[in-house]
This record gives sequence, C-alpha cells and structure tokens, in this order.
Amino acid sequence: MFYIGFRDPLFSVIIFFTIIFVITFFSYWWGRYRRKEDSTHLDKFLQQFRTLPTQNELKILISKGELSEKSWLLLAASYSKNGDYEKSIEIYNEILKVTEQQKVYDTMFLLGKTYFKAGFLERSRQMFLEILKFNPRTPQALHYLLLVYEYMRDYKAALDVLEPLDELNEDILLDKVYLTALALINDVKLAQEEKAQKLLNLYKDSNKLTYMVFEYLFRVDPQTAWKNLNLDNAELLAEVFWRMDSKDLNLDIIAKSNYLQELFSARGDIALAKRSSVFELDVLIGLQGRANATLSFEYVCKNCKGTYPFAFNRCSSCHTIDSAMIEYGLSKDFIKEFSEENNSFQ
Repeated sequence: MFYIGFRDPLFSVIIFFTIIFVITFFSYWWGRYRRKEDSTHLDKFLQQFRTLPTQNELKILISKGELSEKSWLLLAASYSKNGDYEKSIEIYNEILKVTEQQKVYDTMFLLGKTYFKAGFLERSRQMFLEILKFNPRTPQALHYLLLVYEYMRDYKAALDVLEPLDELNEDILLDKVYLTALALINDVKLAQEEKAQKLLNLYKDSNKLTYMVFEYLFRVDPQTAWKNLNLDNAELLAEVFWRMDSKDLNLDIIAKSNYLQELFSARGDIALAKRSSVFELDVLIGLQGRANATLSFEYVCKNCKGTYPFAFNRCSSCHTIDSAMIEYGLSKDFIKEFSEENNSFQ
C-alpha cells in the first residue's frame, strides 16, 4: 500500500527532496571538516610565532632571507609591544649581523629602545652612545640617552645631553628645569631647608613643575609651601591637600580660596562651604561624614591620554613632562573602617 509508482508525480517530489537532503548533509559535514583543518593549520602557523626558534635557528632563518628584513622588524616590534622583550632583542641582534650598513643605525636605535623598555639601562646607554659616535646629529637617540641617564639617576650626565640637543634647535627649557629639580631633590649633600629654597627659586623663575615642587615643600616645610602657594594652582595639589595632616593646615590661606574651602569642607576639617561645583566634593560635603566614603584620584596625561593611579612628573608612556591632569572619584574609606574596627576591640 506504500508503493508509489515511478510515474507518479509524488515520486519525483520525494526524489528531489532526498537529493537536497543528501547534498545538504554532505555539505554540512564537509564544511565542518574544512573548518577543523583550517583551524589546525592556523594553530600550527601561530605556534611558529609563539615559540621563538633557538639562537642558531634564528640566525639561519634570518640569513636565508626567506622573510624580508622588514618582516623580521615587524615581528620584533610586535614582541616588544606585547612585553616579550627577550624575543625582540634576540631578533634585533641577529638582524644587525646581516643588515646593510646604511640601515644598521635604525636597527640599533630600535634595539636601544627595547633595552630601555626592558630595563637594561646600561646596554641601552651603550647602544645610543654607539649610534651617536658615528651619527652625533641624531635627536631621537639623544632624547633616549637623556631618559636613560635620568632613570639611572645620573642627572649631571642627563643635563650634559641637553647641550647637543640645544645645538640641534630642540626645545630643552622644560627638560632643564625638570632635571635640575630632580638633581636637587636627590642630592643627599644638601640640607632640606636649602633644597626647599633652591626648588622654590627654580619654580619662581620657570613657573613650571607645580606638583613636583610643592609636593616636596608640603612634605618637608608646610609653612614655606603655604606662604608661596599660588592659589590658582591649588587644584593640581588636590591629593597632597587631601592626604595632609590636620596640624599642617593654614586656615587663613584656605579661607582665601573657594576651591580649598570646598576641599577641606568635604574632608571634614572646616564647614565653610555648603556646595561644590565638583560633583565628588559636593557629595562628600552633603554626606558630612555620615558615610564611609573618601576621595580617590587618577591622573591622565594631556599628551597621550594614558591613565595612572598615581601622580607623575614625566609620563612613563610618552615621556612628556608636567602633563598630568587630575580626575576625582569616590571610594570606600578603608583606613577609617580599619581604625573603627580597631577601636571597637579596645
């Protein structure tokens, strides 16, 4: 009774759908097989870049010239960007052995930068000095050599680098002020009072490095810092004021600044401000200590927009000086909470 004759139109319909099913079935499984094969080939390809060949294998690969020098440079730059400096350094060193003479200094510069990022400051210094030995008019190498000396805390050598940069018409004014201030702060032979006075003179002459100078002054001589503070720059020192001991406050100067009134009212030291244009300060003023909240701070570089949880005088990413902008936040006051818990056990 289930028999259908081959002349019956229904028979053709069944055959048609059967053919479609068979084609679809095989297409689906063939597609899955091909995707699996492609994935396997891709994993094998990527594995070549995840595991760097040994030094001998790398030397053979680069000397064969199967990949162009540009490709190897891109690969080394990729490793460096991902923080795998060891692989990047090995590639640059092998490229230097086979590269043409006119391109060798470009590769040396890249190698010197990678040494610097990896923290091998002495090797980086040697590499940039080697470049400058044969190409003294290379401002990029001079700038990095200055950074190397700064990180090595050899501020005299860093200041000496400014002379050839000045001859190359590079703007060195801010670098000179910054390095001079660093040298003063780290000079163990000077007394704190002498350091403070010299830093203050440097600030008055340049009107730069407000945070760097006054963070040090408020730490060692709060009275002198209050006396010389430009209230227009008070917001740059928000975190310094927020962490300041109550005994070091100068209420007469605070009363002259609307911003300082708002800040210290939010902190709970005074009650001179009822509102604030800064949202976070306004919230803390309204709470009046009824909630366990405090200000938190972040710093954004004006140049590269990098964000950091701590204040900086030179951006660690783009190396720009005095480019920090402060941003406020609200967070739980763990110090207050810990203090209250300790008191409850007494």
